[in-house]
Amino acid sequence: MHAGAGVLSFDEALARVLEHAATLPRPLSETLALLACADRVLAEAILADRDQPPFDRSTRDGFALRAADTAAPLKVVGQVRAGEQWQGGALEHGTAVEIMTGAPIPLAYDAVVMIEHTERAGDSIRLTAGRTIRSGENIVPQGSEARAGQSVLPLGTVIEGAEIALAAACGRSELQVFRRPRVAIVATGDELVTLNATPGPQQIRNSNSYGLAALVAHAGGEPVQLPIAPDRRAELERTVRSARDSDLILLSGGVSMGKYDLVEEVLEDLGAEFFFTGVKMQPGKPLVFGRLPATDEFPSQFFFGLPGNPISTQVTFHCFVEPLLRAMSGAAVQGPRFVQATLAEDVAGRADLTRVLPARWTADRVRPEVRLVGWQGSGDLAANARANCYAVLPPDRERFAAGDVITVLLR
Repeated sequence: MHAGAGVLSFDEALARVLEHAATLPRPLSETLALLACADRVLAEAILADRDQPPFDRSTRDGFALRAADTAAPLKVVGQVRAGEQWQGGALEHGTAVEIMTGAPIPLAYDAVVMIEHTERAGDSIRLTAGRTIRSGENIVPQGSEARAGQSVLPLGTVIEGAEIALAAACGRSELQVFRRPRVAIVATGDELVTLNATPGPQQIRNSNSYGLAALVAHAGGEPVQLPIAPDRRAELERTVRSARDSDLILLSGGVSMGKYDLVEEVLEDLGAEFFFTGVKMQPGKPLVFGRLPATDEFPSQFFFGLPGNPISTQVTFHCFVEPLLRAMSGAAVQGPRFVQATLAEDVAGRADLTRVLPARWTADRVRPEVRLVGWQGSGDLAANARANCYAVLPPDRERFAAGDVITVLLR
């Protein structure tokens, strides 16, 4: 057994990964066009360039008025559309102005009544029977969303559609973001062939490399797919050495107990420090996490040895690799995306292992409901594609009943 390493519980292994993630320095930054920033992490705070909204804004199509005037019919004296300001002069008591959603509120008024809550006769309106209105109703006050100069997106924010829209509203066509970490992906095994090769009866195509590349990109990394590494020590070592210019190495396969599972031996020969060499989980038990030492040419480098079965590969990525990778991308350190859901059926547990099983969850109830996807084991890519989450079943229970609230791992 490697010094200081061993097989850990799921919670212990995750805590070990997050502990190392918290030690990472901030990456370098670069400036990109706004739309190129999706899935990247902000390296600066975004400030509002003016009050948001920049005026008292109507949230409804209706009539702007004084709330105190609504006991009697009101004379409609004009209209304000979005993008316009009231230009009709002073507004006396007993008047109203037709207004559209998003338009500025004329200064004399303090409320907006929705069209469907009024009755109109000629140029006059009155509130429908029983309807009242209070000052401020259906108005968003100037600066209530943000004041000019206020931070609206802090440094470290992961940028998605909502954040791009907010940055655009602040006039930002470019953003400073952290550079993406380069992630070397090495699939190992004599049974693997490239996608454009015709596999023999004993061979399979290299799906893991492509699945991991997609997951890495979505998590904010830059995937670098290296050639398939056969189950031969010298060639595997050459491949690992060729990955030293990346920020993280992901190796799939070769980490079990078989005669030709050479990943740990090669890493150990290269001076690796192992933080754990297995996790008490199903699937994914052979997972390895560690760090290669710094050399004259390269800094120290984290690595994961992922199990070779495809679902094991993807489960362990979501649980352990993704939190570290997002921290390497400049985001705040946080664990996997866990939510709670109600189990739709009885499910067997394992007293000694955390089970992380392909499942589908639906949100058509008060609490989301989750049901396992039928599968033929951790090599069943079709079952994994039918799933939209994983049910997480903790150890020390041999049976989970329909109606139990369990943890679900989103992906």
